[in-house]
Amino acid sequence: MALRPLQGSYCTVCGEALHFPVCIECGKADCEEANRGETRCKLCQRVHPPFERAAAYGSYDGELRDLIHLLKFQQVRPAAAVLGRLLAETIASLEQAMPVGTVFSRTIAVVPVPLHRRKQAQRGFNQAETIARGALKQLSRPKRFDLCTGVLVRRRETGSQIGLNSHERRENLRGAFAVSDRTRILNRDILLVDDVYTTGTTASECARVLLGAGAARVWVATVARTLKIYDVIALSGKEFSVPSSQFSVNPPSYTENRELRTGN
Repeated sequence: MALRPLQGSYCTVCGEALHFPVCIECGKADCEEANRGETRCKLCQRVHPPFERAAAYGSYDGELRDLIHLLKFQQVRPAAAVLGRLLAETIASLEQAMPVGTVFSRTIAVVPVPLHRRKQAQRGFNQAETIARGALKQLSRPKRFDLCTGVLVRRRETGSQIGLNSHERRENLRGAFAVSDRTRILNRDILLVDDVYTTGTTASECARVLLGAGAARVWVATVARTLKIYDVIALSGKEFSVPSSQFSVNPPSYTENRELRTGN
């Protein structure tokens, strides 16, 4: 099975694919710093998300998507070990940018994105937590991380995000998450983990809730992310700008569409 990591240029904040890296200092794509320094997508230049950075191992398509489906929809548990290894590589790439901790805690709290209790009972497990456990076993410095399950909870079931605009996606998740015990995350750095990063709405809402409960900073690590078609399509010798939010190179499968009607 060929599982390939992401290649190319990506926003150093949200991880969005960039055809033309733009320097955060001068705003130009042809700046040398844009090709070797910190670059951000246009959205993150205007509005910084509530998390510090988001990183993913690969694109949510092909064999990587099939492997995630084996775990989520067919309950093939051995797939979690492979996905955990990929998540561990993602965490290792993020770790270079993460601090050594805060004065209150030297360890980083690893918080899986939760399922609603009805969905978790139906599936039998939370795939984000299962993958996170596998990842922590393979990190070079596992004692730096502390898996905190149950601290972030999903209070209500949420409908599908498919077909919703950015405002509607935020409203769909508003109030869906809560912190059950703020003492476990108070003044601590948080690593939020999930299987797939799609639009960033879920990660942003979870990060907002965690920060509101007293967390110091939040990073996001996922196994895969949905990539969007970008920038320009050439047609009959003319170039047309295409809003990246309108298209995706990896639309959801039939199985996912059925599952997404009731959330993750």
